Amino acid sequence: MRALLAFDKFKDSLAALAACEAAADALRQRHPDWALDLCPLADGGEGFAEILTRSAGGTLSTISVTGPRGAPVDATFGLVPWAKIPAAARRLLQLPATTPDDAEIAVIEMAAASGLALLPPGQRDPWQTTTLGTGQLIAAATQAGAIAILLGVGGSATSDLGLGALSALGLECLSRSDETIRPPIPARWDMIERIAGKIIPLPPIRIACDVSNPLLGPRGAAAIYGPQKGLLPADLAKLDHASARLGLLLCAQSGQPDTLMDQPGAGAAGGIAFGLMTAARATLLPGFELVAAWLDLDTRIAAADLIITGEGRFDDSSLSGKGPGAVATRALSLGKPVHVFAGQVTAGDTRPGLTLHTITPPGQPLNAALLNAKANLVTAVEHLDQ
Repeated sequence: MRALLAFDKFKDSLAALAACEAAADALRQRHPDWALDLCPLADGGEGFAEILTRSAGGTLSTISVTGPRGAPVDATFGLVPWAKIPAAARRLLQLPATTPDDAEIAVIEMAAASGLALLPPGQRDPWQTTTLGTGQLIAAATQAGAIAILLGVGGSATSDLGLGALSALGLECLSRSDETIRPPIPARWDMIERIAGKIIPLPPIRIACDVSNPLLGPRGAAAIYGPQKGLLPADLAKLDHASARLGLLLCAQSGQPDTLMDQPGAGAAGGIAFGLMTAARATLLPGFELVAAWLDLDTRIAAADLIITGEGRFDDSSLSGKGPGAVATRALSLGKPVHVFAGQVTAGDTRPGLTLHTITPPGQPLNAALLNAKANLVTAVEHLDQ
């Protein structure tokens, strides 16, 4: 029996790789003769850089950067030789066909420098958070010789239009008296009169992004993602209005049309997608499609007899989305049996071949479930009957 273990993270409790390893340990106890293929998943947030870099035999570097509230944090980025990236993923990256095999692609996750998980709940406030550290990672990868940058933008704590990142890359947000506002967090935006400066020479930037939200409006960055970052409902319109003003200033400085604010995906990660598209000419790529190609997911599903996947919550929308739901859908289309393990299961799907498992014991409070996610997963997988 060959089993593919393709877990995503269990938010706030268990990383994707740790979930795969815990499930594998449980299976080896009961089925020592099984062949196990561990394939941790990444959606652009936590784990994105490490998972993609390790899967392609790249190298990881850790540097100190500015965290989302200004305190230093250690953040890791990867460098991967072009030749080691699967062909399907190379096509999606849309780099020149003449790219040398030994050229290195940088893999960066925004969450490592500007992520929500870096802050306790009481410190989460998009008025006060910055993407400065993400820009420092981009600058470091550029200095390391990367010929392109792949940026995952999941799990951010910010809503600063990427102005913090851009300030690390050469732009200046200036007051009426030409004082530089750094970092240009939204709480200081009313001090900003104009944007000046010039971006340092950068390699092509590709943003892995699965959201289609524009920058502004009822489906924009503030409205949809602000609340989970600590934005109060009473401040939503204020932040949206301020974002529109700073967006216009950035478009004017970069010589770009303000219609970029309406582009699907511009609102990703508090608007950093918009900021990098505008000032650094970044382009958006379909995130999970790229990850699946990079991990050679379809080939690994086809080679497996059994698919085991999971994440923190699995609901009715999961099977039409990305991550474990996409893995399950692809496997079921090939007639492969699929077992999904999640901390909370609310999906009512009963399609043949799909078995859903809730790992949290009945009555266990959320805080205890988060603390005991690994033990709960091991216990649930130990009882798996193929």
